[in-house]
Amino acid sequence: MNTPLSPLAAASASGADLLLWVAVPYICLAVFAVGHVWRYRQDQFGWTSRTTQLLEHRWLRWGSPLFHLGAFMVIAGHVVGLAIPDSWTEAVGITEHSYHTTAVWAGSVAGIAMVAGLGMLCARRLLTRQIRLGTDRSDKLLFPLLSATVLLGITATFAHNVFGAGYDYRSTVSVWFRGLFVLQPHPEAIANAPLLFQAHALTAFLLFAAWPFTRLVHVWSAPIGYLARPYLVYRRRATTPAPETPSARANRPRTRRAA
Repeated sequence: MNTPLSPLAAASASGADLLLWVAVPYICLAVFAVGHVWRYRQDQFGWTSRTTQLLEHRWLRWGSPLFHLGAFMVIAGHVVGLAIPDSWTEAVGITEHSYHTTAVWAGSVAGIAMVAGLGMLCARRLLTRQIRLGTDRSDKLLFPLLSATVLLGITATFAHNVFGAGYDYRSTVSVWFRGLFVLQPHPEAIANAPLLFQAHALTAFLLFAAWPFTRLVHVWSAPIGYLARPYLVYRRRATTPAPETPSARANRPRTRRAA
Protein backbone atom coordinates (compact mmCIF):
# COMPACT_ATOMS: atom_id res chain seq x y z
CA MET A 1 0.00 0.00 0.00
CA ASN A 2 1.32 3.47 -0.84
CA THR A 3 2.50 5.67 2.03
CA PRO A 4 2.17 9.47 1.80
CA LEU A 5 5.40 11.30 1.17
CA SER A 6 6.52 13.68 3.88
CA PRO A 7 7.05 17.42 3.25
CA LEU A 8 10.71 16.91 4.19
CA ALA A 9 11.11 14.36 1.39
CA ALA A 10 9.48 16.76 -1.08
CA ALA A 11 11.80 19.53 -0.03
CA SER A 12 14.83 17.32 -0.61
CA ALA A 13 14.27 17.19 -4.38
CA SER A 14 17.20 18.68 -6.28
CA GLY A 15 16.98 21.34 -8.96
CA ALA A 16 17.53 18.72 -11.67
CA ASP A 17 14.67 16.64 -10.28
CA LEU A 18 12.37 19.67 -10.29
CA LEU A 19 13.32 20.39 -13.90
CA LEU A 20 12.94 16.83 -15.19
CA TRP A 21 9.95 15.65 -13.19
CA VAL A 22 7.94 18.85 -12.65
CA ALA A 23 8.82 21.52 -15.22
CA VAL A 24 9.22 19.24 -18.26
CA PRO A 25 5.97 17.28 -17.67
CA TYR A 26 3.92 20.45 -17.19
CA ILE A 27 5.43 22.05 -20.29
CA CYS A 28 4.67 18.91 -22.32
CA LEU A 29 1.09 18.78 -21.03
CA ALA A 30 0.59 22.48 -21.87
CA VAL A 31 1.92 21.92 -25.41
CA PHE A 32 -0.33 18.86 -25.70
CA ALA A 33 -3.46 20.88 -24.82
CA VAL A 34 -2.69 24.10 -26.69
CA GLY A 35 -1.27 22.23 -29.68
CA HIS A 36 -4.50 20.30 -30.23
CA VAL A 37 -6.55 23.51 -30.20
CA TRP A 38 -4.15 25.12 -32.68
CA ARG A 39 -4.10 22.05 -34.94
CA TYR A 40 -7.89 21.82 -35.00
CA ARG A 41 -8.29 25.52 -35.83
CA GLN A 42 -5.49 25.70 -38.40
CA ASP A 43 -5.30 22.25 -40.02
CA GLN A 44 -8.61 20.37 -39.89
CA PHE A 45 -8.00 18.84 -43.31
CA GLY A 46 -4.71 17.41 -42.05
CA TRP A 47 -6.42 15.77 -39.05
CA THR A 48 -5.84 12.29 -40.42
CA SER A 49 -3.41 9.38 -40.41
CA ARG A 50 -2.81 9.76 -44.18
CA THR A 51 -3.36 6.17 -45.29
CA THR A 52 -0.79 4.58 -47.59
CA GLN A 53 -2.69 1.36 -48.28
CA LEU A 54 -2.70 2.12 -51.99
CA LEU A 55 1.11 1.99 -52.03
CA GLU A 56 1.56 -1.19 -49.96
CA HIS A 57 -0.91 -3.40 -48.10
CA ARG A 58 0.73 -6.74 -47.23
CA TRP A 59 2.75 -5.44 -44.27
CA LEU A 60 -0.03 -3.03 -43.34
CA ARG A 61 -2.54 -5.90 -43.10
CA TRP A 62 -0.62 -7.44 -40.17
CA GLY A 63 1.31 -4.51 -38.73
CA SER A 64 -1.59 -2.11 -38.25
CA PRO A 65 -3.92 -4.45 -36.27
CA LEU A 66 -1.04 -5.73 -34.11
CA PHE A 67 0.11 -2.22 -33.29
CA HIS A 68 -3.34 -0.79 -32.56
CA LEU A 69 -4.58 -3.74 -30.50
CA GLY A 70 -1.34 -3.77 -28.52
CA ALA A 71 -1.52 0.00 -28.04
CA PHE A 72 -5.09 -0.14 -26.68
CA MET A 73 -4.11 -2.87 -24.22
CA VAL A 74 -0.99 -0.97 -23.14
CA ILE A 75 -2.94 2.26 -22.62
CA ALA A 76 -5.57 0.43 -20.56
CA GLY A 77 -2.84 -1.12 -18.41
CA HIS A 78 -1.19 2.25 -17.86
CA VAL A 79 -4.50 3.82 -16.82
CA VAL A 80 -5.02 1.11 -14.20
CA GLY A 81 -1.42 1.09 -13.02
CA LEU A 82 -0.80 4.84 -12.92
CA ALA A 83 -4.17 6.44 -12.23
CA ILE A 84 -5.71 3.95 -9.77
CA PRO A 85 -4.03 3.65 -6.34
CA ASP A 86 -3.26 0.17 -5.07
CA SER A 87 -5.55 0.79 -2.08
CA TRP A 88 -8.51 0.92 -4.49
CA THR A 89 -7.67 -2.38 -6.17
CA GLU A 90 -7.15 -4.03 -2.78
CA ALA A 91 -10.52 -2.66 -1.63
CA VAL A 92 -12.30 -4.59 -4.39
CA GLY A 93 -10.47 -7.81 -3.53
CA ILE A 94 -7.53 -7.70 -5.95
CA THR A 95 -4.39 -8.57 -4.02
CA GLU A 96 -1.04 -7.06 -4.89
CA HIS A 97 0.26 -10.44 -6.04
CA SER A 98 -2.73 -10.99 -8.34
CA TYR A 99 -2.43 -7.50 -9.77
CA HIS A 100 1.31 -7.81 -10.28
CA THR A 101 1.06 -11.21 -12.01
CA THR A 102 -1.77 -10.09 -14.31
CA ALA A 103 -0.12 -6.78 -15.13
CA VAL A 104 3.25 -8.34 -15.96
CA TRP A 105 1.97 -11.07 -18.26
CA ALA A 106 -0.85 -9.11 -19.90
CA GLY A 107 1.47 -6.15 -20.31
CA SER A 108 4.16 -8.34 -21.82
CA VAL A 109 1.76 -9.79 -24.40
CA ALA A 110 0.42 -6.33 -25.25
CA GLY A 111 3.93 -4.89 -25.44
CA ILE A 112 5.19 -7.67 -27.73
CA ALA A 113 2.19 -7.20 -30.05
CA MET A 114 2.74 -3.45 -30.12
CA VAL A 115 6.48 -3.80 -30.79
CA ALA A 116 5.88 -6.35 -33.55
CA GLY A 117 3.26 -4.16 -35.21
CA LEU A 118 5.35 -1.02 -34.90
CA GLY A 119 8.36 -2.86 -36.30
CA MET A 120 6.36 -3.91 -39.35
CA LEU A 121 5.07 -0.39 -39.91
CA CYS A 122 8.56 1.11 -39.59
CA ALA A 123 10.10 -1.52 -41.88
CA ARG A 124 7.32 -0.94 -44.38
CA ARG A 125 8.03 2.78 -44.39
CA LEU A 126 11.77 2.26 -44.80
CA LEU A 127 11.69 -0.50 -47.41
CA THR A 128 8.87 0.77 -49.64
CA ARG A 129 10.31 3.57 -51.74
CA GLN A 130 7.03 5.37 -52.44
CA ILE A 131 6.13 5.47 -48.74
CA ARG A 132 9.64 6.48 -47.74
CA LEU A 133 9.59 9.41 -50.16
CA GLY A 134 6.21 10.49 -48.79
CA THR A 135 7.39 10.55 -45.18
CA ASP A 136 7.13 14.11 -43.88
CA ARG A 137 9.01 15.80 -41.04
CA SER A 138 6.38 15.00 -38.43
CA ASP A 139 6.69 11.26 -39.20
CA LYS A 140 10.47 11.47 -38.94
CA LEU A 141 9.99 12.83 -35.42
CA LEU A 142 7.10 10.58 -34.43
CA PHE A 143 8.37 7.12 -35.35
CA PRO A 144 11.74 7.33 -33.50
CA LEU A 145 10.10 8.91 -30.44
CA LEU A 146 7.26 6.39 -30.38
CA SER A 147 9.71 3.51 -30.88
CA ALA A 148 11.90 4.73 -28.02
CA THR A 149 8.92 5.05 -25.67
CA VAL A 150 7.59 1.58 -26.47
CA LEU A 151 10.97 -0.17 -26.34
CA LEU A 152 11.95 1.49 -23.06
CA GLY A 153 8.64 0.48 -21.50
CA ILE A 154 8.81 -3.18 -22.48
CA THR A 155 12.52 -3.36 -21.62
CA ALA A 156 11.80 -2.02 -18.14
CA THR A 157 9.04 -4.59 -17.69
CA PHE A 158 11.20 -7.52 -18.76
CA ALA A 159 14.35 -6.36 -16.97
CA HIS A 160 12.72 -5.72 -13.59
CA ASN A 161 9.44 -7.65 -13.43
CA VAL A 162 9.91 -10.69 -15.69
CA PHE A 163 13.58 -11.61 -15.31
CA GLY A 164 14.38 -9.37 -12.34
CA ALA A 165 13.42 -9.38 -8.70
CA GLY A 166 10.34 -7.22 -9.33
CA TYR A 167 9.71 -3.51 -8.93
CA ASP A 168 6.55 -1.91 -7.51
CA TYR A 169 6.23 1.18 -9.70
CA ARG A 170 2.86 1.98 -8.12
CA SER A 171 4.62 3.16 -4.97
CA THR A 172 6.91 5.56 -6.85
CA VAL A 173 6.14 6.32 -10.51
CA SER A 174 2.37 6.21 -10.00
CA VAL A 175 2.56 8.55 -7.01
CA TRP A 176 4.54 11.06 -9.07
CA PHE A 177 2.19 10.74 -12.07
CA ARG A 178 -1.02 11.26 -10.09
CA GLY A 179 0.54 14.14 -8.20
CA LEU A 180 1.08 16.07 -11.43
CA PHE A 181 -2.65 16.12 -12.20
CA VAL A 182 -3.72 17.20 -8.71
CA LEU A 183 -1.03 19.93 -8.66
CA GLN A 184 0.89 18.16 -5.90
CA PRO A 185 3.97 16.84 -7.72
CA HIS A 186 6.36 14.49 -5.95
CA PRO A 187 9.55 14.56 -8.02
CA GLU A 188 11.45 12.66 -5.35
CA ALA A 189 9.16 9.66 -5.90
CA ILE A 190 10.30 9.02 -9.46
CA ALA A 191 13.84 10.28 -8.78
CA ASN A 192 14.43 7.06 -6.86
CA ALA A 193 12.96 4.81 -9.57
CA PRO A 194 15.19 2.68 -11.85
CA LEU A 195 16.70 4.44 -14.85
CA LEU A 196 14.60 2.51 -17.38
CA PHE A 197 11.36 3.65 -15.77
CA GLN A 198 12.64 7.23 -15.66
CA ALA A 199 13.62 7.19 -19.34
CA HIS A 200 10.28 5.63 -20.28
CA ALA A 201 8.35 8.31 -18.38
CA LEU A 202 10.39 11.15 -19.88
CA THR A 203 10.02 9.94 -23.49
CA ALA A 204 6.29 9.42 -22.90
CA PHE A 205 5.85 13.07 -21.94
CA LEU A 206 7.92 14.17 -24.93
CA LEU A 207 5.56 12.06 -27.03
CA PHE A 208 2.63 13.93 -25.50
CA ALA A 209 4.23 17.21 -26.57
CA ALA A 210 4.71 15.98 -30.14
CA TRP A 211 1.25 14.39 -30.32
CA PRO A 212 -0.83 17.31 -31.71
CA PHE A 213 1.66 17.98 -34.52
CA THR A 214 1.75 14.41 -35.86
CA ARG A 215 -0.59 11.79 -37.29
CA LEU A 216 -1.47 10.72 -33.73
CA VAL A 217 -4.28 13.30 -33.71
CA HIS A 218 -6.43 10.81 -35.63
CA VAL A 219 -6.84 8.91 -32.33
CA TRP A 220 -9.43 11.49 -31.25
CA SER A 221 -11.44 11.06 -34.46
CA ALA A 222 -12.37 7.38 -34.19
CA PRO A 223 -10.39 5.58 -31.49
CA ILE A 224 -12.88 2.73 -31.09
CA GLY A 225 -14.55 2.39 -34.47
CA TYR A 226 -11.18 1.79 -36.10
CA LEU A 227 -11.18 -1.85 -35.00
CA ALA A 228 -14.54 -2.57 -36.60
CA ARG A 229 -14.36 -0.54 -39.78
CA PRO A 230 -13.30 -2.34 -42.99
CA TYR A 231 -10.22 -1.33 -44.90
CA LEU A 232 -10.65 1.24 -47.62
CA VAL A 233 -10.44 -0.58 -50.95
CA TYR A 234 -8.93 1.26 -53.90
CA ARG A 235 -9.61 0.11 -57.46
CA ARG A 236 -8.08 1.15 -60.73
CA ARG A 237 -10.13 3.36 -63.01
CA ALA A 238 -11.75 1.35 -65.82
CA THR A 239 -9.87 1.77 -69.09
CA THR A 240 -12.56 0.30 -71.41
CA PRO A 241 -15.15 2.81 -72.69
CA ALA A 242 -18.58 2.60 -71.15
CA PRO A 243 -21.31 1.05 -73.36
CA GLU A 244 -23.15 3.61 -75.44
CA THR A 245 -26.76 4.15 -74.49
CA PRO A 246 -29.52 4.15 -77.17
CA SER A 247 -30.23 7.84 -76.61
CA ALA A 248 -26.58 8.76 -77.09
CA ARG A 249 -26.43 6.62 -80.22
CA ALA A 250 -29.52 8.39 -81.66
CA ASN A 251 -28.09 11.85 -80.96
CA ARG A 252 -24.71 11.09 -82.45
CA PRO A 253 -24.06 13.29 -85.54
CA ARG A 254 -24.10 11.39 -88.83
CA THR A 255 -21.34 11.90 -91.38
CA ARG A 256 -22.10 11.85 -95.15
CA ARG A 257 -20.02 9.33 -97.08
CA ALA A 258 -18.14 10.81 -100.03
CA ALA A 259 -19.32 9.78 -103.48
